Amino acid sequence: MADQEDNVTIPEFSCLLQMDPYLKPYEKDFKRRYELFQKKLLQLQDVEGGFDQFTCSYNTFGVHRLSDNSLFFKEWAPAAEALFLTGDFNGWDKFSHPYTKKEYGKWELVLPSKPNKSPAVEHNSKLKVVVHTREGERLYRISPWAKYVTKDEKCVIYDWVHWDPPQPYIQIHPRPKKPTNIRIYEAHVGIASPEAKIASYANFTTNMLPRIKDLGYNCIQLMAIMEHAYYASFGYQITSFFAASSRYGTPDELKQLIDAAHSMGIVVLLDIVHSHASMNTEDGLNKFDGSDSCFFHSLPRGEHKQWGSRLFNYSSWEVLRFLLSNLRWWMEEYRFDGFRFDGVTSMLYHHHGIGTTFSGDYSEYFGLHVDEESLVYLMLANNILHTLYPDCITIAEDVSGMPALCRGVKEGGLGFDYRLAMAIPDKWIQILKELKDEDWDMGNIVHTLTNRRYREKSIAYAESHDQALVGDKTLAFWLMDKEMYTNMSSLIPMTPVIDRGMQLHKMIRLLTHGLGGEGYLNFIGNEFGHPEWLDFPREGNNQSYHYARRQFNLVDTEHLRYSQLYAFDRDMNRTEDKYGWLAAPPAYISVKHEEDKVIVFERAKVLFIFNFHPTKSYQGYRVAVELPGKYKIKLDSDELHYGGHGRLDHNTEFFTEAQPLSGRSNSMQVYIPCRTAIVLANEEREYCY
Repeated sequence: MADQEDNVTIPEFSCLLQMDPYLKPYEKDFKRRYELFQKKLLQLQDVEGGFDQFTCSYNTFGVHRLSDNSLFFKEWAPAAEALFLTGDFNGWDKFSHPYTKKEYGKWELVLPSKPNKSPAVEHNSKLKVVVHTREGERLYRISPWAKYVTKDEKCVIYDWVHWDPPQPYIQIHPRPKKPTNIRIYEAHVGIASPEAKIASYANFTTNMLPRIKDLGYNCIQLMAIMEHAYYASFGYQITSFFAASSRYGTPDELKQLIDAAHSMGIVVLLDIVHSHASMNTEDGLNKFDGSDSCFFHSLPRGEHKQWGSRLFNYSSWEVLRFLLSNLRWWMEEYRFDGFRFDGVTSMLYHHHGIGTTFSGDYSEYFGLHVDEESLVYLMLANNILHTLYPDCITIAEDVSGMPALCRGVKEGGLGFDYRLAMAIPDKWIQILKELKDEDWDMGNIVHTLTNRRYREKSIAYAESHDQALVGDKTLAFWLMDKEMYTNMSSLIPMTPVIDRGMQLHKMIRLLTHGLGGEGYLNFIGNEFGHPEWLDFPREGNNQSYHYARRQFNLVDTEHLRYSQLYAFDRDMNRTEDKYGWLAAPPAYISVKHEEDKVIVFERAKVLFIFNFHPTKSYQGYRVAVELPGKYKIKLDSDELHYGGHGRLDHNTEFFTEAQPLSGRSNSMQVYIPCRTAIVLANEEREYCY
């Protein structure tokens, strides 16, 4: 009898096998996954009338004002014995407004309008769901679908606040076109100010958006937007999935931020956390109906031991409704342009990546250790998002290297547009921690930057947001450490430490930008080498905001060298915008010379030259190029206004000779100063991508 998988057809699986024939032995795994995905889509069609309706469930769950100003409330609480609504509207009477029990664990309540025809619950008034359990407990809960929650300064628990403004903000600017060469500015609204306080959406709109636009980034990735009770969780312990964090302002102010970004041609991604949820009960999802399951697997499967958080049951129909509608909500209500999915490695495997190192052996990605329920959820999420919003961008935070993660669902992939190249920042930190400059391995650096799956796009980044946190160090801090506090003035000569740090900071970022992926990401403040770590208010620091900020005042102080690093980052992005190397095929690497400490490569018909040697400069260094003609310098890390030494003459014209080298048809001689990176372009051709 033939296996069931043999009857399954993945429409474009042959394309995947053409790119990677080594996946052929795992064809049955791909077919099984695809069959599970197809079954879910068919069930959605049969039971809910299709995914379009199903993923708009935020229009029926939670609270909604109907055309006659009555209010409709609906919840899913399968283990509850009874549900009541209480709040400001009824003087906090715990029993006066019971929900009616419906099928499949659903509960509904209708509140008629007042005699004057206004809604029974006023805008900005507080509510609670009162859950009576079968064990006789009375629990006070926030609706999982709550769209706005706030916390009084002296309180610990968040409150559900009814959000129904009489004149909501209407976004007017169309979504920008999906960029092919994505340059991401990863930002946290709360720290986006030099002031020692929680910064606001309004501050970000007024002060940060113009900076990001000036820097040449065409995409913003916003962290810590989904409401999280614990500020120091960096936004990764979500308590209210449909609520934009009120600590920065109102929902309308976030809409205004996104609208303003769109007016500047910048797309905005949300850092979405569907991999786990906060343990909080009173203001979180945990034990909403009194049971230890509801939205999650029962214990122990339903707990992430390392993160101390709850794990979703992706096989549950109502959990799928909740999470897929959550994606749709952020796209529709706030008009985000896509998502960076957090914790994908944890979702993909039953071991959650804990205590596991991934060697790249394909057996690590198939078999019983793979959590196919969550894998199919990700296939569904990507398929639905890209069907409804063709320009939607999805990025996976996955350290495992799962094959076909960034290939289309029709090929048997998971459907992401990009994965984060997480090995790159780890490599740079390892080099700076462990190696002397003269021991840097050019071949190993190049290998790390180029070691990615063929035709699966990666987002390259030189340092991660985790490195900015207290207990770790950014690249700038590893390079210059305490001298950043005393020796960053351009009015005094650079010390050897500052000189080395300035030059390597620029070179590392440009090399990562040019070679590391099909997109580039920078975390807020790192573009100018932010001098201090990030530490959120907590008991251990006396609830201080001193380090929970980004000191943009340093960039604005002209005699400090932070402005020089900022200028280089800006011009690096602008040069990429002109030549489009991120949208180009992978680079052709012609030199990775260990003794000379030189790396040379071509990408998008632009020539990149790096000399990492601490002391040796090279006159008449022959480099390979494919296209003949006249080349000129387009970006030079050694320019004086970038904190360099100004050793290169930008009027110099470099002419190729028909002298083949390193597999290229032509070559030319250049001068490369020590610790310098230069980008050359052919003056005799038009650049378009």
